[in-house]
Amino acid sequence: MASKKNIPEINASSQADIAFTVLIFFLVVSTMDVDTGIVRVLPPKADPNMKQEDIKVKERNLLLVFVSGSGNIMAGGKVVTIEALRDKAKEFILNPNDDKNLPEKKNEVLDMPDGSKWTYPVSEGVISLQNTRETSYERYIEVQNALTRAYNEVRDDLAMSKFGKPMKDLDEAERKVITKAIPMKISEAEPRQKLK
Repeated sequence: MASKKNIPEINASSQADIAFTVLIFFLVVSTMDVDTGIVRVLPPKADPNMKQEDIKVKERNLLLVFVSGSGNIMAGGKVVTIEALRDKAKEFILNPNDDKNLPEKKNEVLDMPDGSKWTYPVSEGVISLQNTRETSYERYIEVQNALTRAYNEVRDDLAMSKFGKPMKDLDEAERKVITKAIPMKISEAEPRQKLK
């Protein structure tokens, strides 16, 4: 009868440590794609029992912004750069000289955090954004960011003049007053077909 030879076993206790170390290494050195997007609060879902009617907006209260498939931006019938779009949007939002070609203003009485009332001329203006199906997502986001930045800068200026601090430093009640005084009104139209 042949005797069985003892085969030495391989010590595998450190393999788990090595695998864990390699996993951590790859997690640390690898990069992840980060999706970009737009922070927007969507309007509540419409009641299906209510009759939907078209909302009429006066021409002077509407700033049409169009982004072509090639990335060109047209605002108010003129081709503009992304920087000029922000400035044009700010002028449209504020209408500082009460220009008859820029939005009307309606005096609104706002409740202040201290219980007092404040009357502010709120713009009736709406920025309407439209693009083609060929417009790149990056350009679309760039235009959205420029419009949002315009609103944020106008709100920041108003916060500084009314409360003496920028929008980011306001408490919830003060922030609510500023957002009611400068409501963000950006509408999006259906994308156009490719232009010839």
